Amino acid sequence: MRGALGGPRVLLRRLREVMAEPVSAQDRLDKIVVLIAANMVAEVCSVYVLRVDGTLELYATEGLNRTAVHLTVMRIDEGLVGTVAREAEPISLSNAQAHPAFSYRPETGEEIYHSFLGVPILRAGNTLGVLVVQNRAHRSYTEEEIEALQTTAMVLAEIIASGELTAMALPGAEPAARRPLHLKGLALSEGIGLGHVVLHEPRIEVTKVIADDLPGELNRLDGAVDTLRASIDIMLEDEGVARVGEHREILEAYRMFAHDRGWIGRMREAVMTGLTAEGAVERVQSDTRARMLRMTDPYLRERMHDLDDLANRLLRQLTGRAGGSEHKGLPDNAIIVARNMSPAALLDYDRTRIRGLVLEEGAATSHLTIVARALGISAVGHVENIVGQVDSGDAIIADGVSGEVHVRPPADVEAAYVEKVRFRAKRLEQYAALRDLPTVTRDGTEIELHLNAGLLVDLPHISETGATGIGLFRTELQFMIASAFPRTNEQLKLYRSVLDAAGERPVVFRTLDIGGDKVLPYMRAIEEENPALGWRAIRLGLDRPGLLRSQIRALLRAATGRELRLIFPMVSAVEEFDRARHIVERELTHLRRHGHDLPERVLVGVMLEVPALLFQLDQLFTRVDFASVGSNDLVQFLYAADRGNPRVADRFDALAPASLRALKAIADKAAEYGKPVTLCGELASRPLEALALAAIGYRKLSLSPASYGPVKAMLRELDLAAAAALVAPLLAEGEVASLRQPLKAFAEKAGLPL
Repeated sequence: MRGALGGPRVLLRRLREVMAEPVSAQDRLDKIVVLIAANMVAEVCSVYVLRVDGTLELYATEGLNRTAVHLTVMRIDEGLVGTVAREAEPISLSNAQAHPAFSYRPETGEEIYHSFLGVPILRAGNTLGVLVVQNRAHRSYTEEEIEALQTTAMVLAEIIASGELTAMALPGAEPAARRPLHLKGLALSEGIGLGHVVLHEPRIEVTKVIADDLPGELNRLDGAVDTLRASIDIMLEDEGVARVGEHREILEAYRMFAHDRGWIGRMREAVMTGLTAEGAVERVQSDTRARMLRMTDPYLRERMHDLDDLANRLLRQLTGRAGGSEHKGLPDNAIIVARNMSPAALLDYDRTRIRGLVLEEGAATSHLTIVARALGISAVGHVENIVGQVDSGDAIIADGVSGEVHVRPPADVEAAYVEKVRFRAKRLEQYAALRDLPTVTRDGTEIELHLNAGLLVDLPHISETGATGIGLFRTELQFMIASAFPRTNEQLKLYRSVLDAAGERPVVFRTLDIGGDKVLPYMRAIEEENPALGWRAIRLGLDRPGLLRSQIRALLRAATGRELRLIFPMVSAVEEFDRARHIVERELTHLRRHGHDLPERVLVGVMLEVPALLFQLDQLFTRVDFASVGSNDLVQFLYAADRGNPRVADRFDALAPASLRALKAIADKAAEYGKPVTLCGELASRPLEALALAAIGYRKLSLSPASYGPVKAMLRELDLAAAAALVAPLLAEGEVASLRQPLKAFAEKAGLPL
């Protein structure tokens, strides 16, 4: 297509010049529509901008009546322009007035124009407006012309997204690109975070979209595609990747997308319209994302993430930017926004600056959520397309209580949340006032409350809360945040610091629980179809005894002259516990032989989280000194429901009779053998669940620091005998699907703070 000014490449260069001119936003738009009309030999060119109220406003035109600018407004379900915006697809018609969606607006004077071409103005798949050209003649626009107009719309998208047009708008009618958003997700970690967006995997900002050398840009694109394909081939050829399995099929599908001729062809065509290689990648991916966002098929929606990732990899190749998160230069109040991330990735950040976490995925019992709770970071998950709707630096509120997220919040919403934060601070002061009071129920039963911990930043919480001790210290967190395997002396220093901070209070150290989604960055990952059920925790430790021995040696030396409590995770059979305990005895013998001082006493326990142990409790309790229940994994395995999979993580209720019967069987058997048992899973961190645990016999709970005050306040008001009397028949009869509603009703009637 050749127009009066020499084609789309000339148009893009002229647009670049207009973008650089020091003129007002309205003057810039007015010049742009004139340029586009002349270049495309169109008698009309108009720009419609999507507003915060969901309507489309005419912002600039060449050919229609100028008096209609900022006067013509239409709904997104109205007219051809509304259809383009709603469907995010181009519409090309030789006789627009014959189309059933045509909407006549007399103030525009468009009744004399017949042919119509409208394309959506897209950014990250989100519609920001519509760009239209029209002619009097009944003509059909060519594919090349449609492609050229879509390319031009990219430039307009950046103008709208920049916020430059906001000053032109009346209050309540601002462009939707910068509109406040109120999104609903799933509350993962309690708290309220007010701050600014930090994208975990930032979009690559394409600063140069207009090409100077088309053959050179095609070569750059082809080179980046070749490099991308080679990297995927290397990934698939890695010996650590199993030859069969679902993960293999996913990677093969990923490779198929990278070799898709249609995808590559569309990017090459975009370059030929005058775009740089990176501009072409962004254009094609934005168009693809817009279509996929409007699909309901979950499989196709998942493939959108694959294409997003491939496009980002290509952009990194083309711009010379390494992948990964930007951890430096965090604002003081950072809200991390991501599709999903590993616990190790979160721990890479400066945690003193993080106030919240917002995810497109995430589950309430995932390890990432557990780490966020341990760090006191508000977290919200299941927020659809959040990554595509925010920019780095945007103001954002993450409400980990209600699951709401406010992006670019209005002043009144922000003020309301500031007040809400003040109110929470007062509640925390009330909880702090309970610090030195015993955790005793109204009818005189003492409940020991311990803390879950895993980092040095957790240690001040011991004295702040007045906790009885540390019921679970997750030793793997130190390994996850380190750039190399921590040496014995580094481990010893950490463990000694923990014992020093605890003073006379007991500390239970869990040996390394790595594997599954807890991958050490410096260790080769093993691909498994079911990693949660695979080579992890004690299984890895027994197969690699040198790793387990070095950790146990460091723990024994750190506890010189003090009591040491060790617990082994993911034990499936008493024989595994026997082998692990034998390693402890060997290390004690080694230290004794070499003249080292020893702990005053060593107690060895087991994590009850594999259902098979429920049928070995008699043998187990004759061997162990104590036990802890890992309710997260135990419930997950009981229901065969992956706690990291949002589709099934909340499908089964931990307060269902089946779950509580299993937990009660453990508490009863521990009491029979006189062995202490602590529940240290996330169940203990929620007041209603803690109520149920106390009612079925648990007298030791270990919970997150943020939950300590609410759980303690509830227990001090609880009539435990009445709660037990409610729960016992419900468990015996098993007629209710869950005890959640009966317990809520009980708590409400008793005035318990939940």
